Amino acid sequence: MIIYLTSTPGGFDRKTGLPEKLDNSNNFVDRLKEDWKDHSKCLLISSDPKAAEMNSAIAQTYLDAFNQSGLSMDMIDVLDERDEKTVEIIGCYDVVILAGGHVPTENAWFRKINLKERIRSFRGIIIGISAGTMNCADVVYAQPELTGESKDANYERFIEGLGLTETNVIPHYNQTIDSVLDGKKLFEEITYPDSMNRAFYCLTDGAYIRKDTGANKEMLYGESYLIADGEIGLICKNGGEFEIPVRADVRKPAFLVATALTVGSLIGAAITRYVLKKLDEK
Repeated sequence: MIIYLTSTPGGFDRKTGLPEKLDNSNNFVDRLKEDWKDHSKCLLISSDPKAAEMNSAIAQTYLDAFNQSGLSMDMIDVLDERDEKTVEIIGCYDVVILAGGHVPTENAWFRKINLKERIRSFRGIIIGISAGTMNCADVVYAQPELTGESKDANYERFIEGLGLTETNVIPHYNQTIDSVLDGKKLFEEITYPDSMNRAFYCLTDGAYIRKDTGANKEMLYGESYLIADGEIGLICKNGGEFEIPVRADVRKPAFLVATALTVGSLIGAAITRYVLKKLDEK
């Protein structure tokens, strides 16, 4: 299975809503082409199962956008409340797109259709978009987004995800960096405290992660930041790449030292300690 965790892949004009080529920043489309099967059959799994009209419109937009980008796609079906049983034939598709939207809403839908179990044996390409990317994690960080969520004692910030990665992603960092929610700075006063003993990879639009489950390897491409233990630092620039430490990664000591020096030159001591800890886990 190949998994692309994106902030946004592009594919539509933000002013007109019309389809356009996918964003090839950091060679996203070029890499996707290397994994792509001609005449692919795609399944778009919605974030809001009740929004049938919107879901169909999004699917058509992506069908056009992928084909315009040289990624041959013969068809795209939609999985929403109109036919929940489509999840039972997920293995018939070559590509699965996990739509963007409201993280808890999408997460509840994924649980209802038992997507975690269904997607485990999938062998094609998975493309996460925004909330879809966030919900790929084993334990999802549902960063408060809507008014009142950060003050709601019943709002769950950490929820069970699809278990496709241990990496927690926060998308659209370039858009939300200065956001204020419920009278608090979204990052400094909400997200930083939530990062104690945890780590969040903040992707700007155009950045993405490619995971090869066969090789157990996750590569991050493009401008991205790491929040860990209340600190933040740049870990990758546009045009660059960064290998995300994974639990089963067994590395030689020399590599660990090199990684520490490289990462430490970009980010703070607390984050460097986090990276070393992850690399050292077996």
